[in-house]
Amino acid sequence: MDWNFPTAEQLAAALRAGEVTSAELTDEAIARIERDDKEINAICVPDFDRARAAARDADQARARGADRPLLGIPVTVKESYNIAGLPTTWGMPQHRNYLPAEDAVQVSRLKAAGAVVLGKTNVPVRLKDIQSFNEIYGTTNNPWDHSRTSGGSSGGSAAALASGFGALSIGSDLAGSLRTPAHFCGVYAHKPTLGLAAIRGMVPPPAPALPTDSDLAVVGPMARTARDLVLLLDVMAGPDPLTFGVAHDVRLPPARHERLSDFRVLVLDQHPLIPTGAAVRAGLNRVADALVDGGARVERHSPLLPDLTEAALLYVQLLSSSTAASVPVEAYEQLRTRAAGLSADGQSLGAALLRGVGFSHREWLEANSRRELHRHGWRRLFAEFDAVVCPITPTPAFPHDHHPDPLERRLDIDGVEYPYFDQLAWAGVATMPGLPATAIPTGRSPEGLPVGAQLIGPMFEDRTPLRLAELLEQKIGGFQAPQ
Repeated sequence: MDWNFPTAEQLAAALRAGEVTSAELTDEAIARIERDDKEINAICVPDFDRARAAARDADQARARGADRPLLGIPVTVKESYNIAGLPTTWGMPQHRNYLPAEDAVQVSRLKAAGAVVLGKTNVPVRLKDIQSFNEIYGTTNNPWDHSRTSGGSSGGSAAALASGFGALSIGSDLAGSLRTPAHFCGVYAHKPTLGLAAIRGMVPPPAPALPTDSDLAVVGPMARTARDLVLLLDVMAGPDPLTFGVAHDVRLPPARHERLSDFRVLVLDQHPLIPTGAAVRAGLNRVADALVDGGARVERHSPLLPDLTEAALLYVQLLSSSTAASVPVEAYEQLRTRAAGLSADGQSLGAALLRGVGFSHREWLEANSRRELHRHGWRRLFAEFDAVVCPITPTPAFPHDHHPDPLERRLDIDGVEYPYFDQLAWAGVATMPGLPATAIPTGRSPEGLPVGAQLIGPMFEDRTPLRLAELLEQKIGGFQAPQ
């Protein structure tokens, strides 16, 4: 077997059969990182000595007859998760020496499942970008084209997977931070239903790692196959034991269907606020054709779909209001000043983003009430459909753009420039109502870059889009190693 790009499922089978040891897999992964990561810069905090020790422990445990879901499998972890003994900076130079005292709850779950943690993967500053670069660790490059971004904020994890640096990774998603890097790097990711997986310890330094109910953000799995997403989600799912006293065993409903021919799917390729580039649209058409060929019921329009314009404006308001509390005071006041200078009739996504920064509690409650109406609309839609297929962003990975003011950046969509953050419109389709969404590869652009799509499912029915992802992988193919 080629140990560079095996699935976690294949590694688990090989380890159980005694075909390879965890020590061998770990040494191979470390050698690959040391050889190839100088150009990619995905692994920002290596932890190789402890990884080798964990691999030896895994082999000894297996020799004693132990077997756990991830026993002996090398993985990586997004830098924003606390790991005792390693720095957690969120890319902020003032916290470059911050060392948390204990592991994040999801890191603890990885280790309890037997995973071997190779190290941490790179992120943007405060996780607030669609690219992954910071003053401490530098820029993570896309493995397919080093002049382009790997995405953000889980860009280091996606680049690591595409480069063969471990079989699995864990990331987080507030504005597409799992799905966009997966789309840019040609791998898989799953944004779970809001609240499905505990997030304690995925916190900016030096804040204490306490249980919290997130408004929009989730943590989730990344992998090179859909089945590996399921394997890792089963490890991650469950509420915080500090909240419930004991860890709850989560019993998610099974997928609605097992066969492609039984699925009812709504395919969307147009958003009222931003166009979809030709390469991404072609990938969506490949998915639609595969669904039709497999006997699925496919529709391109539905009156049940909640209004996408209202949803996007509501999303960016909730997004900026939820993140404003962690913005430094000086920057916060600058944003409020910019918002005050907006014209009353300005209805762009950028304007909504700025207005949300200064939301009062009353305004947030009003917005949350509108969100509940959208959730009800999605429940009605999912009575008629099993999944919605749509873009993650309008384009493949774009060239590095480190302009210090992101609001001044522009995104090129087939030769026309648009405001940089308008590309978040598609990410918000699933994030605002808290729906699960699985990112899948759908092929490559004419320039040879990966393109992907997201499969959105009903709340707490995560296994439905995950199963659809697996069936589509069989029809149109999945991960390909960068060429």
